[in-house]
Amino acid sequence: MADDRRPPLGRPNGSGNPRGARPGRSGGRRPDSRQRPSERTRTTDPARLTAYEVLRAVADGAYANLELPRLLRAHRVRGRDAAFATELTYGAIRLSGFYDRIIAVAADRPVARIDAAVLDTLRLGAHQLLGMRVPDHAAADQTVGLARQVNGAGAAGLVNAVMHRITERSREEWEALLLEGITDGTARLAISESHPEWVVKALRQALLGHGASTPESVEGDLAALLAAHNAPPRVALVARPGLAELDELLDAGAVASDISPVGAVLEGGDPGAIAAVRDGRAAVQDEGSQVLALALAAVPLEGAAAQAEHPRWLDLCAGPGGKAGLLAALALQQGGDLVANEVSEHRTELVRKTLAPASAAAATAGRTLTIRTGDGRVVGEDEPEAYARVLVDAPCTGLGALRRRPEARWRRTPGDLVDLGPLQRALLASALDACAPGGVVAYATCSPHLSETTFVVKDVLKKRPDIELIDARPYLRGRDGEQLPALGEGPTVQLWPHVHGTDGMFLALMRRH
Repeated sequence: MADDRRPPLGRPNGSGNPRGARPGRSGGRRPDSRQRPSERTRTTDPARLTAYEVLRAVADGAYANLELPRLLRAHRVRGRDAAFATELTYGAIRLSGFYDRIIAVAADRPVARIDAAVLDTLRLGAHQLLGMRVPDHAAADQTVGLARQVNGAGAAGLVNAVMHRITERSREEWEALLLEGITDGTARLAISESHPEWVVKALRQALLGHGASTPESVEGDLAALLAAHNAPPRVALVARPGLAELDELLDAGAVASDISPVGAVLEGGDPGAIAAVRDGRAAVQDEGSQVLALALAAVPLEGAAAQAEHPRWLDLCAGPGGKAGLLAALALQQGGDLVANEVSEHRTELVRKTLAPASAAAATAGRTLTIRTGDGRVVGEDEPEAYARVLVDAPCTGLGALRRRPEARWRRTPGDLVDLGPLQRALLASALDACAPGGVVAYATCSPHLSETTFVVKDVLKKRPDIELIDARPYLRGRDGEQLPALGEGPTVQLWPHVHGTDGMFLALMRRH
């Protein structure tokens, strides 16, 4: 469903062409683009250089979604060229597993024997040839130019030869070659959709475990989910209630979201050019993330929690501040005070920056918005029964946001679940202790993995007879006020990229008695 969400491609150095099938994309042998390295361009354009620098930063541990905007500004890449650089960067990272297999064949050596920086150059070249509408000659010429500029003249010959070999087959022909003789369905999907096999297996189990698939439908659903992870997502915006009007986003060219009543979708352009976003009254935020925060705010309070004139709200794991920004606005509307807690000092500063407009509005309204650094696991002990609404946006593998965090699929391992599981359970237990009787706790993850979602909730609630699991589905409502479709049988909710067009967000709502 995401093919129509692809941003418009730029044409740096004449490298683009109109929409439609690219020459040599399928069928027989592709046009010969071979040239001697001495005949190639000796440098590349700023868009491709930016993409390369992001890949190198990611290799050193950076995050593409943070690094790319910084480097686009540094190289003064804007408009269509910025869109080109974005698609090139994210596509090359997402599909690096698929491209590495092709590069190994084309180079006649394992990728482990190719210098890591040169391999990044080749990944960018492969994506231009096989994943973008860039003519072969331009892709090859610019990739060799990039190699000369950043890898040195000695690498240009290898890059030239590999690029030529890649052009000898279409993407479909390369895929058929790589899948030849492989009969296992998981292995085939892992190759064709460029995901680690353990992730493919985990997502299959998640589709079945959350009731989103049957044994008969799961293979097709799984393929659709993996494909959605590889499609560029639209830019989703939120107008924080009381701070910005949705019309401000619509007047700037965004389209109202069907998923979130306070959301909009920007099909192209720079969200930072919108005044409300620039001022922090609106923000870039996935629609799934928006509706989860709205759901927590919509559940009626009961008992002691309902009696407070100014109920206190808590975001237990607030960094970097997206959900906290929306919760702060909603708390102000309901006459409440918000505490945004974050364990990392660096991320606390990000929360403080994100919540600056809400903090100013709270001061004007005589309410308090507290941003602090602290260990969420001890809040329940330190502040028992202190909050009417508590959000636990738990640290997780991020397997639900692979389309927005392209490097996550390659960094995460099954071993991460061993460390995250106890932390998730401890945070949820702390949140329940911090919740006042009659109050509500929302446990959310950006992952559908069963070990991070339903298993965590079930394990913690086994020891808590004072906690009731609420059916979350009626509280997830779209712009039309109706319950969102395809939410399963409840009481928890799992959103899916291939079904809802959101990140794969999980939500469980609980009330303390």
